[in-house]
Amino acid sequence: MTIAGSPKKLAYDVAEGYQQFTPATLRQYSPADLKVLLFNLNFALREVRGKPAALDDIDALKEKQTKIQRLNQAINTIQAYVALKGIKI
Repeated sequence: MTIAGSPKKLAYDVAEGYQQFTPATLRQYSPADLKVLLFNLNFALREVRGKPAALDDIDALKEKQTKIQRLNQAINTIQAYVALKGIKI
């Protein structure tokens, strides 16, 4: 199954917490789709890391770290799934 909608939007949905990846949900994607997902997740991660947050704004720092954590978790889940299945991407 192909990625429904924009892969970049999907990566930002992961950052916001609207979408999560599990091995069960990753089965529907082809190796090419997984490669595109990884690229866009890494792109979104770089953008989130690049946005400055004021050091005195605890809520903004917490939100930024939560987005980074969600993106890292999605990237690690995809990489583990690919390694487990022996998929070359």
